[in-house]
Amino acid sequence: MSETNNQAAAAASPTAASPAAAQVTTPAPAENIPAANEATIAPEESVASSTTSVYSSVLQYRQENGRTYHSYKEGKYTLPNDERENERLEIQHNMFILSFDGRLGTSPPTDPGSTVGRVLDVGTGTGAWAIDFADEHPEAEILGVDLSAIQPSFAPPNVKFEIDDIEESWTYSQPFDFIHSRMMTTSISSWKEYIKKCYDNLVPGGYLELNELDLQPRSDDGTLKEDASLLMFSRLLGEASEKFGRPFFKDQSVLKDIMAEVGFEDLHAERFKWPSSPWAKDPKYRELGQWNLDNFVANLDGLLMASLTRGHEWSREEVTILAMNVRKEMTDPKIHSYSTM
Repeated sequence: MSETNNQAAAAASPTAASPAAAQVTTPAPAENIPAANEATIAPEESVASSTTSVYSSVLQYRQENGRTYHSYKEGKYTLPNDERENERLEIQHNMFILSFDGRLGTSPPTDPGSTVGRVLDVGTGTGAWAIDFADEHPEAEILGVDLSAIQPSFAPPNVKFEIDDIEESWTYSQPFDFIHSRMMTTSISSWKEYIKKCYDNLVPGGYLELNELDLQPRSDDGTLKEDASLLMFSRLLGEASEKFGRPFFKDQSVLKDIMAEVGFEDLHAERFKWPSSPWAKDPKYRELGQWNLDNFVANLDGLLMASLTRGHEWSREEVTILAMNVRKEMTDPKIHSYSTM
């Protein structure tokens, strides 16, 4: 497999002449958090008890088909948030690091020896990226936001996690030097609005890095047949995401066009291949293929369940059968499929 595949992780910066980002109040104001926080609290009641009530409601996850899902802004994100999914996210995090040759990204703030101020990690998930970045950059102040409170309670002192919906108005007190956004496809209804929010919340000369996956599997040698369950899996997820109003990308290059339209400059894009299994001869791609096989096979029903039961009204049993067929193809060394990131 060639190593000259360019695209996917895009980083860019507005120039110093760009308008200064608006400076407003802190994220997740009262009107944007669950109803548990909207009850009137008497002056003598402690703020701590109110916070505990809100946090408890956020942790009352939705139970569905044997999995748990976020309760804050319920239904906006179709992947589960249980332990199995968290383990998969850790595998995925390692895949990005391997793809980037040991780095946490491709933009200048992730360069060795770089100095960074305020950092926003959008869709932080388990907080793995935010924590690793904090360890590498003790001078930085990192905020990780997500719909689910699945981040560890112990983290470096320069990391903070908040429950927030990035499709609501952004009300951060200060702009950021670097915004990191990864695997947000199917979480965003309008990428132009989202990227514009990022632009407006960066300091002049700040950076935005987007890492997004094209879910459509393909092969260069025809070993992935047109009737493959892998292609059916991709098509069904794509159709469901369209119904939910947060579609998968059909072409990631549109991100670069949107960034330019919004006002970003010095755009850079790269494309990376993620083999579906360890079929590649190149050692790096072979390792990536093994990680990717673990990434998908370990929690394939979690990737499929909500999208197919909600979007296509499939039964749990039908989803399980499709997942079994996809696993069978992914573990077949004769099928040389891959996705691009």
